[in-house]
Amino acid sequence: MRSPPRLITLILLTGLSTVSLNMFVPALPAIAAELGTSYATVSLAIAGYLAVTAVAQVVMGPLADRFGRRPVMLGALALYVLASAGVALAGGVGGFLGWRMPMAAITAGWVVTLAVVRDTAAPGRAAAIMSTITGAMALAPLIGPLLGGVVAQVLGWRAIFGLYAALGAALLLLCWHDFGETRQAAPREPLWHSARRLLGDRGFWTFASCTALSTGCFYGYIAGFPAVSEARFGLGEAATGVALGAITGGFMAGAFLSARWAERLGLTRMMLAGRICAVTGLAGGLLWALVIGPLSATGVVASVLFIGLGNGLTMPSANAGATAAVEGLAGSASGLLGALTVAVGAVVTAGIGALVAASPTPLALLGALLALAIGALGAAWAAHRQG
Repeated sequence: MRSPPRLITLILLTGLSTVSLNMFVPALPAIAAELGTSYATVSLAIAGYLAVTAVAQVVMGPLADRFGRRPVMLGALALYVLASAGVALAGGVGGFLGWRMPMAAITAGWVVTLAVVRDTAAPGRAAAIMSTITGAMALAPLIGPLLGGVVAQVLGWRAIFGLYAALGAALLLLCWHDFGETRQAAPREPLWHSARRLLGDRGFWTFASCTALSTGCFYGYIAGFPAVSEARFGLGEAATGVALGAITGGFMAGAFLSARWAERLGLTRMMLAGRICAVTGLAGGLLWALVIGPLSATGVVASVLFIGLGNGLTMPSANAGATAAVEGLAGSASGLLGALTVAVGAVVTAGIGALVAASPTPLALLGALLALAIGALGAAWAAHRQG
């Protein structure tokens, strides 16, 4: 089967990959209570899952290059369905966490999708397609927890994982009929040689660094704003949630624009535009706070909206550039890109969390985010110079 998957199939795969992280979060207290363990222990279903996801992406990318996109995607979905069912039926916390970790196989939905887009489109067109996919995917973090909370309240937390299994089975059936092989036949080279080509490619690292640092700005805001909100603004949980969700709105707007401009303007120009947007918004907020007066919560959110907008403009092009950097290794590049992004996100989350715990001020938060945005701008400029 050689016909490439339709766009809607790729969007659904990436969407399931995203909601698999957060849809069950509202049910964590209920899970801890039923399994007779602590909240901290069941929270490993998030932190441990992220760690396994990073490793899975590094493994799945080369497998997709060597054996093809279709078998890796079908195998990953089958494992995901089995693991989700295992969590739903778990009798204790050991079974719960033991089955939860293999659910990270669904990360293939993102890794393989990037490789498929690269297989079937030139870099500029690939960026436009990725903009559409990521723009639609941005809805998943908003819808997932809401849906999970409703399901848990009505049917119990196990029903969430039953729903994961059902969604995975439906996508497995869809992919069986609509996920043809897109990898081009090529002579196989030793794995170590492929790794050396990818790891030694400067172009890959400039594009990947731009993606990782740009995403780090998002993670940093999510980690830092709640502490600032409580200490400085006294916002309630609902208002804080709205402020956190605002960055997603900016991202969707940027992805919408990227889908229309990326092919015409080129990858590195889109990356630079997005990074300049993010730096300008954050620098403007800091300048206001230093020259005019303290920022309100609305002022902080207005500054951070430029991160979302900039990321929407930047990341589809940066992702397209990273996966196209080394001929024949789109899957490996996609996997390494994903793992790097998760690793940087973890470091940034911990670092900014510690920073705002010690100094919960808008200046501290925006200053840290600006440093990340400037780093991403530097990576975008390096990619532009290389191109």
